[in-house]
Amino acid sequence: MSNQPAVMGPDGVARPYIGGQALLEGVMMRSPHAFSAVVRRRDGSLVVRERPMADLRTGARAWPIVRGMVALVEALKLGSAALRFSAEIFERDLEEGEKEQPSKPTGATKLLSALALPIIALMTAEPGPNAANPSDEGKGRSLMGVLSIAFAIGLFVALPQAFAAGASALFKLDLDVRSPLFQLLTSSAKLVILVGYMLLIRRLPEIYRVFQYHGAEHKSIYTYESGAALTVGNARTRTTLHPRCGTTFIVMVALVSILVFSALGPFLPQLGLGKLGDNLLFFAMKLPFLPLIAAITFELQRVLAKYCSTGPLSVLLWPGFLVQKITTIEPDDQQLEVALSALLVTLRVEKGEAAVREADATFTSYAALAEPARAA
Repeated sequence: MSNQPAVMGPDGVARPYIGGQALLEGVMMRSPHAFSAVVRRRDGSLVVRERPMADLRTGARAWPIVRGMVALVEALKLGSAALRFSAEIFERDLEEGEKEQPSKPTGATKLLSALALPIIALMTAEPGPNAANPSDEGKGRSLMGVLSIAFAIGLFVALPQAFAAGASALFKLDLDVRSPLFQLLTSSAKLVILVGYMLLIRRLPEIYRVFQYHGAEHKSIYTYESGAALTVGNARTRTTLHPRCGTTFIVMVALVSILVFSALGPFLPQLGLGKLGDNLLFFAMKLPFLPLIAAITFELQRVLAKYCSTGPLSVLLWPGFLVQKITTIEPDDQQLEVALSALLVTLRVEKGEAAVREADATFTSYAALAEPARAA
């Protein structure tokens, strides 16, 4: 069993934890024992990929803080694999010429499958309880994953620090990299860059639709957690904002980093390297602490999602909700069908009503997929 706690619904019933992620023209859902990715093709059919989930967080992996580090790695690995699956189907449709695109159709797809892949995965997902057993990982994709992480570190770690150093020099503040004010400037720049990046990629047609599927994923999970029937009508009325969202996680990472790096600043050795040398040294010093910050944020988000979703303490979730308004967009009914399909397939396995399909399956419509799952 996963150490991810069950979700208590408003009806007082504890249900297995379900997490999800938006894909290109699809949604991935995962439960403690299985995950499924459902992608809609241009002809309206639904392609389903299922995999069992292997519980890796036992023993030391289940300890607080450690489990957060494990969860982040799992989310990146599983989310990137699911995004590649959806990108392959998307590109196949384009190559077959089923529908002409007004702009270069593969530009955003290549962006997703290359440098921006882990960032999109984290924005539209939440750290999950288990890990899948992907069998399609190659050396080239592993190398691209490393390059993608390097791109993210450069964009969200190196660039904000460079901005803070530049602002200090421009306005003659003469801030020491060890000072809390320097870290506040760095984290403020990080948030501005993050929000700007989200607003920029949101303008890409394919990413805009990914963010719609992100909204569909949240609506479907809310419907499930409430105990309501998994129908499009019920999902349509739910909010697109969820406290366990990966977008909220990224925003909280930026906020937690202010405290952590402000505390680390005084321990930075003074080697007389000058401003540039101190900045490079502090940047190098930050890198090993990034997994720790992610782990602390993971634990904090768990607490906030459990105890602060309603009532006056919900104000603590507002910063994340505000940014989620960029990465979650109101979906249409067809997109809700895809999200509900992924949820139905995953729950069918989680409840022991069916085994995980070893091969990808194709259904002609949502009705064809949903009826067997409901009747099982």
